[in-house]
Amino acid sequence: MNPVRVGYVRDKILATMEDEAPTPAQGRETVRALGARPLAGLDILDVGCGGGLLCESLARLGGRTLGIDASSSNIAIATLHASQDPRLSGSPSSSNERQQRLEYKHTTSEELLASGPERPQFDVVCSMEVLEHVDHPDKFLRSCADLVKPGGHLFLSTISRTPLSQFLTITMAENILGLVSRGTHDHTKYVKPSELVQFFSDELRWIQRPPSGSPGTLPFDQAELRGMSYLPWAGKWILTPRGVPMELDCNYLFWARKPKTTQ
Repeated sequence: MNPVRVGYVRDKILATMEDEAPTPAQGRETVRALGARPLAGLDILDVGCGGGLLCESLARLGGRTLGIDASSSNIAIATLHASQDPRLSGSPSSSNERQQRLEYKHTTSEELLASGPERPQFDVVCSMEVLEHVDHPDKFLRSCADLVKPGGHLFLSTISRTPLSQFLTITMAENILGLVSRGTHDHTKYVKPSELVQFFSDELRWIQRPPSGSPGTLPFDQAELRGMSYLPWAGKWILTPRGVPMELDCNYLFWARKPKTTQ
């Protein structure tokens, strides 16, 4: 799943840069000039980083990346794994550069907000496969939103609360195939795309509510929903083609842009 998530984050940020350039030609040149490090200069936070796979990928793309997790063992695993990659661990002479590129902390988004006199904020905040496990999603989402700089990006991936998701993620993945431990998921905690859209439109005022009422119809420069599908015959995840039936009924990505000014 990590490659499709990383690709989505990278492509969405680059598309925004290109759209905001004075001319299309300047936009294309800006993106081209970034080369293999398209996230260079961006401060990135991964909330609930787990073993650090997303963090490492974003750091390799040039982002100054901080991964945080409530589990100290996850932080230890992520730190150990990163130390095995010379591009991330670096030599003793480049230790300062390494600290700027990739760092891990044993903390939560709420604790990070309260960690100092000045509220830390990031150009990009990601939280992948975390929302469906938290007890108070509104509180968690608000803390993630507060960590985004004005004009910054928030990326989430989670699971919709539908009969299909219960069958695929619990009945099949847990109970029959044993791909994950039983009890990993609680279907009642899954969040529908429409609920995310409502929270970010009504509570946070980041996006305009879709006039059609469909969560998939969003202002292109404010938010986006994309489904993710697993192809067992190919052994990989892909972005679900737009418009297919049940596109957002299981795993999906949500992107939102924080307004540059208070609304």
